[in-house]
Amino acid sequence: MNNFKKIGLTALAGSLVMTSVNAVEYTMSGNAKVEWASQDTSAGIAATNDGKGLGVNTDLTLSASGELDNGYTIGFVQVFDTDGALSNTSSQVTLGMGSLGTLQVNNKFGSKANGIDDVMPAAYNETWDGMAMTTDNGSFFGSSTANGSVDYRIPAQELMGVTINASYTHDSAADTGPAAAGGITASTVSGSALTLELAHESGLSIGGGQETIDNGGTLGGDEEAVTVYAKFAAGPLTVGMQESYQDTQNGGQDFESTAFGVAYTAGDFSVSYGESTYANKGSGVTAVVESELESVQAAYTMGAMTISGAISETANANRTADETYEESRLSVAFAF
Repeated sequence: MNNFKKIGLTALAGSLVMTSVNAVEYTMSGNAKVEWASQDTSAGIAATNDGKGLGVNTDLTLSASGELDNGYTIGFVQVFDTDGALSNTSSQVTLGMGSLGTLQVNNKFGSKANGIDDVMPAAYNETWDGMAMTTDNGSFFGSSTANGSVDYRIPAQELMGVTINASYTHDSAADTGPAAAGGITASTVSGSALTLELAHESGLSIGGGQETIDNGGTLGGDEEAVTVYAKFAAGPLTVGMQESYQDTQNGGQDFESTAFGVAYTAGDFSVSYGESTYANKGSGVTAVVESELESVQAAYTMGAMTISGAISETANANRTADETYEESRLSVAFAF
């Protein structure tokens, strides 16, 4: 990360009650990615999704951080995606309170719950990343409270070789997104999420979370999503497994996902294999069809440049029996 500016000022004092910022550090970083992709579908899926493409995507990250008179820290991050049109893809404001923990306003994503939707080891990305033809994946956990929410995260606690991290997220307008500054969101549906992770010095970590949406679902009542995972790292090898469940309609159809991943890293080179399944179940489903995703990935880093590739395949795409979807991706990314 290159620092473009480092400026000390107290101009934020007027907007921060009872304290002032002693010094603020502004930084800008980013990455440019050249990516080639190939997609191939079976006869039952629209052939318009078949073909090849080459494109460029650039992300710019603007951040500012400073310290208040009382020792608290304040930080702001905003990420812009320039793929075709400039758009804000992620933005958060964070207040660090030392031993009291951290508060984070998740204007656009960034919540701790949404951050554990898929934590399986991978050399490139999740098994479902980039699968343009199918939206079937287990990344639903935390998505309802990811935007326009507030996180409270405890300071990391150490106990007998175990590092404990926990968080609580509240969203006053779940599934809706953030309101404009000074505006409101016309929603009476609120949501909350809890996460917990225990990481042992042996390399074993277990964790999970629960997300509840009050008065959600098309049939009324509450919605609930749960995820649990375990990972173990031994030298260059990391393996993991995760299961997620979502009750979306209070007695209607539910969704269930299982993911597995193994990754090996040797210096600047990484290789991984991952698979995941996704199915809808419950009283509203007459026939259960399970989508199965597989992905083989590799990545090599040379300084600020990373070359990555993935070969992925989905069986029973979109939970339709005997339909397949295959995708290959190759990218060269430069960090600056």
